[in-house]
Amino acid sequence: MKWNLRWAAAKRDIWRPTQLQAAFREVGFTPSLSKVAALWSGKPVTVRLEDLDMICAALQCTVADLMEAQPLAAVEGRPETEQRAVGESGPARPIPRPGSGGARRSLPPN
Repeated sequence: MKWNLRWAAAKRDIWRPTQLQAAFREVGFTPSLSKVAALWSGKPVTVRLEDLDMICAALQCTVADLMEAQPLAAVEGRPETEQRAVGESGPARPIPRPGSGGARRSLPPN
């Protein structure tokens, strides 16, 4: 997913996190400046739906303006034609720790 907050803000002539925070206040959204700066500086790991709604209201945009889906292959740097099955990237079972000899430990008797 590509985060386009700066692009959406630029369309409203907003160029700094402090200006964005002022636009948020106009719609009743009052995040801290550090939260606004985090949204501004990079792709957030999570965004609450209520916050996303307020961001869209402040910037007069849609969610589609803020986020753009990217093909998974483009993100991982693989060609789009390469197909892999689920779980194909690594072993299906955990690898035993070194020194355990790969042997299973038995449970003590009842």
